[in-house]
Amino acid sequence: MNAEDARALPKLQTLGLCAFFGESQVLGGIDLEIAEHRVTAVIGPSGCGKSTFVRCLNRMHEVVPHARVSGQVLLESQDIYARDVDPVRVRRRVGMVFQKANPFPTLSIRDNVFAGLRLNGIQIDDPDTLLEQSLRRVALWDEVKDHLGRAGTSLSGGQQQRLCIARSLALEPEVLLMDEPCSALDPIATARVEELIHELRQSYTIVIVTHNMQQAARVADFTAFFYLGKLVEYGRTDVIFTRPKERRTEDYITGRFG
Repeated sequence: MNAEDARALPKLQTLGLCAFFGESQVLGGIDLEIAEHRVTAVIGPSGCGKSTFVRCLNRMHEVVPHARVSGQVLLESQDIYARDVDPVRVRRRVGMVFQKANPFPTLSIRDNVFAGLRLNGIQIDDPDTLLEQSLRRVALWDEVKDHLGRAGTSLSGGQQQRLCIARSLALEPEVLLMDEPCSALDPIATARVEELIHELRQSYTIVIVTHNMQQAARVADFTAFFYLGKLVEYGRTDVIFTRPKERRTEDYITGRFG
């Protein structure tokens, strides 16, 4: 680990994290540290538990009927699953961007940015400043500033995804979870989102689930490889992609399986 990595303190840490759907266990004993102000990519074949893992990091997993979690998820030093912890507060601190852009179809671009705040009952003191700030953070302001009253769904797919990121950032999270945010986007829109991830890592801790090996190599400081609900290998992205320790990691990255 180089000196810069040594200064990257863990923002999130999972200890013996297990996740279940009913009696079916989908994650088994995940121990992982996620560095602050870094991008961590989660890779692995379909069905290996990647999306379930990130949904456990802000207590979204438990909203699914019959889903449950055991083990610990520490946000800094606090276990987010402790009985006295409010899950709504957790989801404000740990935001989520989903695979499919999901702007509220009945709301304008402006109201989509404020939607998370209003759903959480948070008073907006200076809405115009917050609106511009949030849209500038995702490089969308100049594209939409003259038609903020239009429906959020009137935007292109890539713009809709950046609008959803702006909606998450308006809540001022500390961590941003991104579950395959580019899977439905064309190459140009994907490049815009990847550029945005590079910029946001200066202010946020980011965890991104991706099936795209090239994308993980481009955007992530660290990479975690999951297989069959287990964490197989974790380390610096350049090491994982060039000198993996595990044969299964090498086989997946080189396309021999998955």
